[in-house]
Parts: sequence; structure tokens; C-alpha cells
Amino acid sequence: MPSRKKSLMFAFAFLTSICSFVIVCLVLATKNWVSSRITFTSGTANTTMFFTYGLFEGHWSTTVVHGIAIQETSFQVSDLLENGPVKSFNIAVVFLLVISLLSSFLSSGFTCYNAVSNPYQTFLGPIGAYTWNSISGICIFLTLILFAVNVEVNELSVQLADKVSAVSRPYGLSNFYGYSYWIMLLIALLNVATIIIVVFYQKERYSKRKEQERPMESAPKDGILF
Repeated sequence: MPSRKKSLMFAFAFLTSICSFVIVCLVLATKNWVSSRITFTSGTANTTMFFTYGLFEGHWSTTVVHGIAIQETSFQVSDLLENGPVKSFNIAVVFLLVISLLSSFLSSGFTCYNAVSNPYQTFLGPIGAYTWNSISGICIFLTLILFAVNVEVNELSVQLADKVSAVSRPYGLSNFYGYSYWIMLLIALLNVATIIIVVFYQKERYSKRKEQERPMESAPKDGILF
């Protein structure tokens, strides 16, 4: 059985891991990743399109001239994307989040296991917690970059707008990232917190082991002979 201190520390690590898992699920399920405003001239009228979407679905509305016509419609992101860099980036983001989800789940399993037992296999101990949280954190970091690149460089919102209503050039584009995007920073912080907790446990364990070895090192040599 593990010591009380180990059980407590790994219980906290389990809590941060399970919170990370829940937030990744939330990020995948919500559609408030980005809100975009696209303005252009269509014929003789000025048109403004508003898009709010996530990885899978979203909604858009159109305002023509000074609010004369307004329309709001839901859409599936995958249905509006053609095969190409934009769709590939979107698939890559989903794939990275799924990897992060699995890593967070495995981290919660490993930390829970260490809270109630002392595993014999090295990888099932702190090394496993380090590995899964590192993988999750790296995937989240890459997700933040790839999604922003897809929106800003590949102009994901404009491609979606082209599919529902042809956007004439030139156009104005402004993007605002929602809570579904920024909350991923919390996932990364939770991964770091889990690693820090396990590091503290290993440091304390190392210090305790050194203290146990010290009496033997400082014992009189003549005493050791008998």
C-alpha cells in the first residue's frame, strides 16, 4: 500500500488530470471557437456576414445595407470545406485534440492507480504521468497554433462564407477568438500542474531515501565491524 502522503499527492494529480480530460471534451463539443465578421460589396449593396463556429458546426447571419435583411442559419463545417489545406488543417486539429483527450484519460488512470497502489513497472509510475501529460500539452500547443493559422492565414471563415454566399473582392475580415479556443490554455496549465505535483512527490521521496541512508554513512567504522 502507498503511504498517506503519496496517496494524497497522486489524488491531487488525478484531479488535475480528470479536469483536463473534461475540458478537452468541452472544447470538442462547443462551437464558440471563433467569431468572424466579413464585409464586402455585393452588386450595389453593402453586405456584412457574421460567422460563429467550432470544429464541427456553427451558424452564420447576413445583414444587407443598414440591417434591411437579416438571416441566421446553422451549418456543418465539414460540409462546406473542400479538400485542400483548410480541410486538412481542420482534420489535424481534431486529431490532435483526440490525442490530447486520450492522453488526459490515461494520465488520470495512471495517477489514480498510483494513489491506491505501488506499481512494480516503472512506466506505470511517475514516468507514465510525465509521458501522457507531456503528450497532451504538446498536442494542445500545436492545436492553438494550427487553428489560428487556419483562420488567419488560410482564411477559413472566408472559405465558409464563399460556400453559403459568394464573397466579392475586396473584402474586410476581422476574427475574434471565443472561450472554446482560449480555454485550451487551461488544459495546458493543468498538464503542467500534474507534472509539478509528481515532481514534488519524487523529490520528497528522494530526500527521504537520503535521510534513511545517512545514519549508515555517519556510523562509526568500529561499530560497523561488529
